[in-house]
Amino acid sequence: MFHEVEDKAFLSRMRCHCGEIMQQLCHVLKEKYDVGAQFRLVGSGARNLILQNANKPIDLDYNLWIMRGMEKADGRVIKEAARKALNLVLREYGYGECQDSTSALTTPKIHFGRGNQTEFSIDICIVRECRDGYERLIHEKTGWTYWDRYYWNDVPHSERLSEKVSLVKSQGKWGQVREEYIKLKNRYLSDNDHHPSFICYSEAVNNVYNQLTSVERRLVPGFQPMVFVSGSLSQNGQDGIVHGNCLW
Repeated sequence: MFHEVEDKAFLSRMRCHCGEIMQQLCHVLKEKYDVGAQFRLVGSGARNLILQNANKPIDLDYNLWIMRGMEKADGRVIKEAARKALNLVLREYGYGECQDSTSALTTPKIHFGRGNQTEFSIDICIVRECRDGYERLIHEKTGWTYWDRYYWNDVPHSERLSEKVSLVKSQGKWGQVREEYIKLKNRYLSDNDHHPSFICYSEAVNNVYNQLTSVERRLVPGFQPMVFVSGSLSQNGQDGIVHGNCLW
């Protein structure tokens, strides 16, 4: 069963180390491929909702945004550049190579030599913004590398996510999101259905948001869901609050 990680010092240290790896990834993309990129810690990791299944490793989800240099490149070129750059960074830390899955690049399991030695890894999705939220780069493997397909696919429940988070918090209902997120993670675990943490987080936010707006619709005839916009949040629907870039 999933539970919240309570060692806050470890979580801070883990996020810091992963952030350093992501910063180095962006730097290598710039130096070797002349690509400007930004990264964001997204979903549960960025919202202090990090869960652990018993004593199993923790994963942190990052979005990697290609900002400049590959606007017209196909998916294969983008994914390969990111994979090679990440492996160069991992090698500098003495880690093994990343795994290239359908929708992410995943680092090997990492642990600290001192203190809390819980293993953790980084899942990196290559994403871009679209009209209805986010699209992520998908690598559909066929068994023959030459015939593999690369395409962009919508991220479920990602439309106006930051605005929905702000509305839920303004109504004092963030605790419901935490409960819903844990419930979803455990439901998918029991169904043996792997859902990335960011997808579960987005679904939890949308479920609570829809409950709130459903109540308002019943109470107020002609009600239209309010869009809450905070000056401290991005107005383009991006949900990363821990981020960095290498555009120098």
